[in-house]
Amino acid sequence: MSADGTWNTTMNTPMGAQNGTMTLSTEGGTLTGTLSGPQGEIELTDGTVDGDTLTWKADITSPMAMTLEFTATVDGDSMSGNVKLGAFGDATFSGTRA
Repeated sequence: MSADGTWNTTMNTPMGAQNGTMTLSTEGGTLTGTLSGPQGEIELTDGTVDGDTLTWKADITSPMAMTLEFTATVDGDSMSGNVKLGAFGDATFSGTRA
């Protein structure tokens, strides 16, 4: 199933649950999109698609500058995965198609 579209996401960070909206577009093995949340809108980078597995990065500046590294599995209208939070370890996240 394609990951294309808008997703409502929740990232379970050390600072508590962070809700956002992600818009994804795939073309072949390339994933592009944006992640919107309380800190504004962030462009996704280095996005790849391999079957039902997606990977991408997002550079944030608030509350501090770091690169978040996402790995997700899409299953129909839901996705789940892991986010590397730089020096702060890993967090889980989930999403549902909007």
